[in-house]
Amino acid sequence: MTTAPPKPDIDARGGQLQRSVGFYGLMFVSLGSIIGSGWLLSAANASIIAGPASILSWILAAAMLACLALVYAELGATYPVAGGSGRFAYYSHGVVAGFVSGWASWLQAVFIAPIEVLAALTYLDAVGTIHKHFPLIHSTGANKGLLNNQGLVIAVILMILFTCMNLAGAKFMSESNSLVVVWKTAVPLLCIGVIAASSFHTGNMTSGGGFMPFGAHGVFAALPGGVVFALQGFEQAVQLAGEARNPRKDISRAVLVAMGIGALLYSLLQLVFILGVKPGNVARNWANPLGGAGVGGNFGAWYTLATSLGLTWLGAVLVIDAVISPSGTGIVYVGTSSRLSYALGQERELPRALARTNARGVPVASIILAAIVGILGFGPFKSWAALVAIVTDATAIMYAFAPVALASLHKHDGDRERTYSAPVPKVLLPASFCFANLIIYWGGFESTWKLTAAMIVGFGLFAYGSSIIGSERMRYLRNAAWIGPWLIGLCVINYLGRYGTGAKNYLPEWVDLIVVIAFSLVIFYWAISLALPKEEIVAAVEADRQHDPMDDLVTS
Repeated sequence: MTTAPPKPDIDARGGQLQRSVGFYGLMFVSLGSIIGSGWLLSAANASIIAGPASILSWILAAAMLACLALVYAELGATYPVAGGSGRFAYYSHGVVAGFVSGWASWLQAVFIAPIEVLAALTYLDAVGTIHKHFPLIHSTGANKGLLNNQGLVIAVILMILFTCMNLAGAKFMSESNSLVVVWKTAVPLLCIGVIAASSFHTGNMTSGGGFMPFGAHGVFAALPGGVVFALQGFEQAVQLAGEARNPRKDISRAVLVAMGIGALLYSLLQLVFILGVKPGNVARNWANPLGGAGVGGNFGAWYTLATSLGLTWLGAVLVIDAVISPSGTGIVYVGTSSRLSYALGQERELPRALARTNARGVPVASIILAAIVGILGFGPFKSWAALVAIVTDATAIMYAFAPVALASLHKHDGDRERTYSAPVPKVLLPASFCFANLIIYWGGFESTWKLTAAMIVGFGLFAYGSSIIGSERMRYLRNAAWIGPWLIGLCVINYLGRYGTGAKNYLPEWVDLIVVIAFSLVIFYWAISLALPKEEIVAAVEADRQHDPMDDLVTS
């Protein structure tokens, strides 16, 4: 006989999150997360890795992430709760799987704000005047490319600013972010139009070894090299579901609209960059499409390209955007990572302060924790490139939980009202899980084993908390039994595979992808077989609903 998960201790955990965010606020939160440092930095990096075929990397990533966006859209609309990506697996597979999922979500989110700060400062340092008179980045020595002391101080100040904006509340954060997103969308569109009109060399599509100089391997390798990182973020509207005025109607629309706009914008940017660089720089290869011009090299890619074409006014606009665009995303991620720790804090095994809100419905402790951990990230990870690959893999792990959870909830909670349903779920859900695992595989062995180690640390914290409070909820280990073999299996496949540092190249090309897909399908259907029964799912959803009741909301 099964028993329902215990309800959260509502009184001990303080006030409720306030539902004050409408459709446009939700859509702009997702779109603002998608349009960050990725557009400034990823086009040049993808070109170096895949050449002209990098356009295929964006199309492939958009297609894969669009499938995952459809999954998130249904989950967010059907189960609207704060820190949603950390709660869906809790509903389907119990508290242990829910914690592991939430831990993965928090790991990827908490380091994106510092990534955006690093992007802004690195891009600014590409400007010759700034680099000469107020350098932010070491230009020589062992620390070349990393923040110097001046850069580190400014980075910390920006993180504190992001934190203050989030402490003002979700409504203020989303509305102020909406203004930033309008700018963030307009500048890439301006850049596309002006660069295309000024420099358009169709011959670049076959230069430097042809359209696909590095084969399919280059197309796949570009995905964790900044492409997936640039496009991820659509799920941020789901993280704020607990603060949405009309979550069942607005969340799915917000996610899908933001994803569509982001995918189209990034694909156009990549195409214009390929056609815009000088033909002489890519006549032999794509190792340096900007020809070494400018101080910032590939980190100041669009600025360098604009100024080399004599478009100094556009270069000035891009420098301004290099501060506004990443900063807008950083503000969002301080907020959404705090909502994930808020969701984790609802578990009795973690400090209750994480799930406590003030009179304005703001989870203060969770926001401050996100800021502190983000600032500490500047220690070991002082460059944009140092964080992107591992955050991409962490994001893919987070995404992978969603189709497993939705398939399980379809099976055991299928009669719940759904205002949006993902199409062809029997195909979409296993395919989405496979896509997430392929992204992890393409990220390489080094990133995968490090993330697996981080997941083990998180589980250790949960187990320690359980032992301290005498919790009996470790009995849900059975429902989470698939997670360990899944992550360890991916490490083994990555070790035998063809991507990243430490991979042995034992698996032939294309055979490796078949192995990943076959392994993913086995894990997917095994995970569904371990889902909670209907009565426990209903009890878990009801416990969250009572903690954040929709019936008593003020929507005006």
